Amino acid sequence: MNDKPEGKNNVTWFNGYLTREDREKLHGHKGAVIWFTGLSASGKSTIARYLENRLYEKGCSTYVFDGDNVRHGLCGDLGFSPEDREENIRRIGEMVNLYIDAGIIAIAAFISPYRKDRERIRDLVGKDRFMEIYVECPVDVCAARDQKGIYEKAKAGIIKEFTGISAPYEPPETPDLTVCSHKEDAIEASQRVLDLIKKRQII
Repeated sequence: MNDKPEGKNNVTWFNGYLTREDREKLHGHKGAVIWFTGLSASGKSTIARYLENRLYEKGCSTYVFDGDNVRHGLCGDLGFSPEDREENIRRIGEMVNLYIDAGIIAIAAFISPYRKDRERIRDLVGKDRFMEIYVECPVDVCAARDQKGIYEKAKAGIIKEFTGISAPYEPPETPDLTVCSHKEDAIEASQRVLDLIKKRQII
């Protein structure tokens, strides 16, 4: 018995006439994903934006994927249960993989609390094109920075399954780079990430 969705067996991957290498030549750099992970309000998006500016100034083709922005559209149907969080990151992984194939440097800023989900993306895109940046910051500092009041709501039980309060966060065991955002300026941190990208010969 075939239990696959109707038409699933007829879906095949289409290979175009241009390769990833062709598109990378056009951009003048390799496609890759710079994956920022950390608690809410740890500074991921801020560092990601500074990094994007630095890469843009060097003529690189980039795009920043932010957690809140993606949940407005692509993942707007998902909640925050462990299963939905896993599906959220799975979809994002497939999306950034297409951007990498297009020769673009994808910059992803997501809490992405589970190690297995981040490792799945590393396996999907290839470890040579995946850089995991751990933005480390104590939860009390994140809560003090929070301008949206979500930490207070989480502590009061109004927001359920909130990472760092009522849901777990699994920090990377061997990140490619750790940024201590409570001790380090975001502009300086973005430069360190840029140095890593150069070291990996992405640009």
